[in-house]
Formats: sequence, structure tokens, C-alpha cells
Amino acid sequence: HVQLVESGGGSVQAGGSLRLSCEVSGLDLNNYCFSWFRQAPGKEHEGVARIFELTSVKYYSDSVLGRFTISKGNAANTLYLQMDSLKSEDTAMYYCAARRCNGPGPLAAHWYNYWGQGTQVTVS
Repeated sequence: HVQLVESGGGSVQAGGSLRLSCEVSGLDLNNYCFSWFRQAPGKEHEGVARIFELTSVKYYSDSVLGRFTISKGNAANTLYLQMDSLKSEDTAMYYCAARRCNGPGPLAAHWYNYWGQGTQVTVS
């Protein structure tokens, strides 16, 4: 049974930092593509970061490039999103998503078939 559980969200002032975690169970991280998405009220899912663990290839959207870092933890089943220099426009529900893949996949919500329940990030 595949399960993705996000945590680490909260409220922070602009310029601050948060680290989101995604605990993964039921699949081998090396054979999956993982991404972080966010969704603000009234808006569609926006992909912010992607990692293909087998080659450590990473990709970031222009809106977070240089401020967010996606990584895999030392624990084999945890994915992180380090968010620095947060802005009010980063306020959203953040989700991790996964799909089995042979190479880096697109940063598009429709492509992923496993999703967590989300964690709220509020920047004021």
C-alpha cells in the first residue's frame, strides 16, 4: 500500500524558512519520480520541484529557483523541500506526488498517480 505523508507546514513571516517532509511507504524511491506541488485557493496545482532519485536530477520552477531545494533524506523513505526566503505568494497547500518512472518526468500534476494529503504553508 503506497502512502505519502507530508508534514512541516506552518505560518512564517516573509523572508523566513520552512522544511517540508514527505514520508513515503510502500515503494522504492529509486524507481520513482517525486515532485512537490502547491495549490493556492482558487488556483490549479503548480509544480515547484522535481527529483528523479536514480540520477539525482532535479528541476525547479522559475518561481522558486534559488530559494527552494528538493532532496532525499538519509532515511531511505523521506523526501524534503527546504524553502528559504519565503514570500507571501508562496502561501499554499503543499503536496508531494510520485509516479514510477525510468527517467525524469514532467512537472505536471496529471502525470503523477500517488499523492499525499498536503501540508499548509502560510507566509505573511
